[in-house]
Amino acid sequence: MDISGNTIFIPGSTSGIGLALALELRARGNTVIIGGRRTELLREIATQHPGLDTVQIDTTDPASIDAAAKEVLATHPDLNVLVTMSGIMRVEDWHRPESFLASAESVVTTNVLGPIRLIAAFVEHLQTRPDATIMTVSSGLAFTPLKVTPSYNASKAAIHMLSESLRLQLADTSVKVLELEPPSVQTDLLPGQADNDHAQPLAEFVSEVLNLIETQPDAREIQVERVKFLRYGEARGDYDQVVTAVNASDPHGD
Repeated sequence: MDISGNTIFIPGSTSGIGLALALELRARGNTVIIGGRRTELLREIATQHPGLDTVQIDTTDPASIDAAAKEVLATHPDLNVLVTMSGIMRVEDWHRPESFLASAESVVTTNVLGPIRLIAAFVEHLQTRPDATIMTVSSGLAFTPLKVTPSYNASKAAIHMLSESLRLQLADTSVKVLELEPPSVQTDLLPGQADNDHAQPLAEFVSEVLNLIETQPDAREIQVERVKFLRYGEARGDYDQVVTAVNASDPHGD
C-alpha cells in the first residue's frame, strides 16, 4: 500500500486509533472519508478537521452498510482503500451464560460480521481500481489470549484467518489485503485503557504504523514492535510464558 495518493474509507473512525490514523493519512496526502454512527459527532469532527469527509454508518446494520457504501462510491468513485476499523471489546465472565452471551453476540456482530459485510459492499468496486487495498484490523490478542475478553480474542483470531484467506483468493486481482495488528494502545477500547501506562501511546503507535506502511509497501501484516511479543510467542516456543505474562501483568493485554 502506498502511503499517499489514495482515497480511503475508514468506518469506525470517530475516535481512538481510527480517527488518529485518518488524520495522519489525510496529512500524508490522502483523501479520507471517516464513518460513524453519530451524525452530530461526525459534524463536529468535520468542523474541527477541514478536509475530512464523513458518512453516517452503523456497521452492525447491513442496510446502513449498503447505504453508506452507495454514498461513498457516488461521491468518491476513485476509492481504492477500505479500512475495516470498527470494533468493540468487552470484559466477560463465562461461568454463567447470562453474564456473557449478549456481550459475545454483540462482539461477534461488530468485530466479525461488520468487516465481512463491509468487504462485501466494496470488494467488487475495489477490483476495478488498478491498485487497491483492504486493511483489516486484528489484534495481538488474536495470537495470545487475554482471559477476561474471550469473545474479543476469538473475533480477532477470526479476522486474522479471514485476512489470510482473502489474500489468497484475491491474489488474481488488483486488491491487496493488509492486516493491522495493534497491541494494547492508549484508547477508550476498555475503561481505563487510555491511562494505562502499559499500553502504547496512541500517537506513537500511529506514527510507527505509518512508518511501516511507507517503508514496507508490500507488507502483509503491519506489526509495531510492541505486538511482536504477543504475535510470535508460539513461533518462538515461549507461548505458555507469554500467556502467563499477559494475564498476570496487565488487564489490557500488553
